[in-house]
Amino acid sequence: MKKLSFALLFSLNTFVIFSQNKEQDSLQMHALKEVVLTGQIEPQSLKKSVHNVRIISSEDIANLGATHLGDILNQYINITVRPSSNSGKSTVAMFGLDAGYFKILIDNVPLVNESGFGNNIDLSQINLNDIEQIEIIEGSMGVTHGANAVTGILNIITKKTSNKKWNITTSLQEETVGKEFSLFEKGRHIQNVKLSHKFKENWFVSIGSNRNDFKGFLGNNNGKTYTINDGTRGYSWLPKEQWQNNVLLSYKNDLFRMFYKFEKLDEEVDYYSATVQSGYNTMYGAYKYGDDQKYFTSRLYNHLNAVGKMFSKWNYNVSLSYQYQKRETEEYRYNITNDVELNSIKRKDQSMEVFYSIGTFNPSFSNSKMDLQLGYEAIKNKGFAIVDEENNQEKEVSKSIDNIDFFSISEINLSDSFSIRSGLRYSFQSLFKNQYAASLGNRILLPKNYEFRASLGKSYRTPTFTELYNQIIFDGHYFVGNENLVPEKSTSYEISLKKQLDLNNGYLKSNFITNYLLVNDKITSALTGFEGATPIYEYINISKFRSLNFTWSNNYQSKKWNFSLGGSLTGISRQIDNLEFSSDDTFLYNFNLNSNVSYTFLKYKTILSAYYKFTGKTQQYIAATDGYLLSEIEPYSWLDLSVRKLFYNDIFELTLGARNLLDVNNVNQSNLNQSGGHEVSSQILLAYGRSYFLKLTCNLNF
Repeated sequence: MKKLSFALLFSLNTFVIFSQNKEQDSLQMHALKEVVLTGQIEPQSLKKSVHNVRIISSEDIANLGATHLGDILNQYINITVRPSSNSGKSTVAMFGLDAGYFKILIDNVPLVNESGFGNNIDLSQINLNDIEQIEIIEGSMGVTHGANAVTGILNIITKKTSNKKWNITTSLQEETVGKEFSLFEKGRHIQNVKLSHKFKENWFVSIGSNRNDFKGFLGNNNGKTYTINDGTRGYSWLPKEQWQNNVLLSYKNDLFRMFYKFEKLDEEVDYYSATVQSGYNTMYGAYKYGDDQKYFTSRLYNHLNAVGKMFSKWNYNVSLSYQYQKRETEEYRYNITNDVELNSIKRKDQSMEVFYSIGTFNPSFSNSKMDLQLGYEAIKNKGFAIVDEENNQEKEVSKSIDNIDFFSISEINLSDSFSIRSGLRYSFQSLFKNQYAASLGNRILLPKNYEFRASLGKSYRTPTFTELYNQIIFDGHYFVGNENLVPEKSTSYEISLKKQLDLNNGYLKSNFITNYLLVNDKITSALTGFEGATPIYEYINISKFRSLNFTWSNNYQSKKWNFSLGGSLTGISRQIDNLEFSSDDTFLYNFNLNSNVSYTFLKYKTILSAYYKFTGKTQQYIAATDGYLLSEIEPYSWLDLSVRKLFYNDIFELTLGARNLLDVNNVNQSNLNQSGGHEVSSQILLAYGRSYFLKLTCNLNF
């Protein structure tokens, strides 16, 4: 299969090479401004990149009035945002694989969470206020970004300087949660302030703080002070409050630049039990209470980066990072009658501590035909969790998962129109056998502004802390991790053809992409035995996953208009084997469509924007008592609208909008009941309905 893949790739290259000539592209000036950093040896234009890079600009983020990263990604093709009303988290899935296969980075450094590093990131915990642009690359990125970059990566590029000496930015955003809103008790309330100063020409410093107060969504529930025991106390979506504080210091001259960034996240999520009970003591007499909980998350983020030249010939880019995230749980009895918290017990139940460094080194060749990059990545990763053992006993698990990787990338420019890029990474693992990743790709510029790209990549995913060490053993439940798991292996293939059409007042880009992904040794929770009458489920390497995706995207831009239309057809094949039953490995297809349009009234400095996404019927096999059953999730559509206006010499900016205008709440998931022979259904909670927001920003420069 490997030989066939390389042969196919080179035969396609040969066919396209012979069809090209020396005709130069007539790009417009705006195309030259699209500079990408992610996965590149040096920052370069989007057109010259061997990778297909998707860019989300700060302008796009402002038009959306987004409150967190999930609001942004929810509008993009091939990306599915999965919110949880119970935990308050939002994660991302791509090509049918969950957030464990997709890596999120900030300034090329993976972001920590309490159960992993770079993966399974809660999108709601990412600060949006200092983003320059977001770059997304789909497909295997194991060579440049290591383990778990199987379906792709998302790199957030933050702002690190300003052309103004002083800047003060403040913003206030008020948003309904469905139909629920009040100034203090309901809705979402966001405040942000940032102060920055450029001094001594080369130095820049900024200090910022952001508060995001989500008051929860009641829905059919009655909140925390409800005293009737009918199962409706509490919230459908849990209340959550976040504080994010950050400091940036940067320095830049002609030969050297550096920055240090510090950020602290504090988050509190409140859970109120649906069960109301009666109590009595001598202080309060008779009272009603609930056994409630609070979940506290805190994260420390430190990143020091230096870019320069050494030995007069070598360029270097080195980052050092220390990150720590922990989750604490507080259990207490809430006296509803007297508004008092009693018998509070607080403890840490999960944490992840990471020392991280990545460095790249590339020589300055006098011959511009070739670029070479050598690099390393070192990770010291210590995880902690409290797990449940037999007889309602608990155990603390503290383990280290370390690795040091070395990689090399070469890019050969046979002409201005034809580039070949190859890469290899070798990873020395402390817990698993050593791993490797490899890639081969090319870019060919054709006549009449056509661009052809093809790539082949091999990557791997290492087991998570949960898959290795988790234990849930109580009352007929026996789900355990497996310390003998091995990393999953993946192979990715991609071919794309892009066309740019220059028009009198703008340009039109069309891009058709086909990719195929194969994952072997996929980790699945399987029935491995019995403890008395209790079945034992354990994670093992047994399943296989395949996806086939076709994506067609179009984008038209002019001075006033920005219009995009895209569609994708994705086939997913999951051969799931839990040692008792095996699922069908037939490809199940899902169609998605997205479109957005923005129009700028130049005279009035006003932008109208609309974002639409259709998610087609999704099919998947789910485990049942007698085998795997085919389940269907019904299709749904999502629509956001906004209007953004600048006024008073661009000092003030007002954004009004509606989110989820089509009022999506729950979608049905149905399957054929094998024992009864009839269809049964359940519901998946996707959102809390239509919401409206208003955001006012004040931007002072002097």
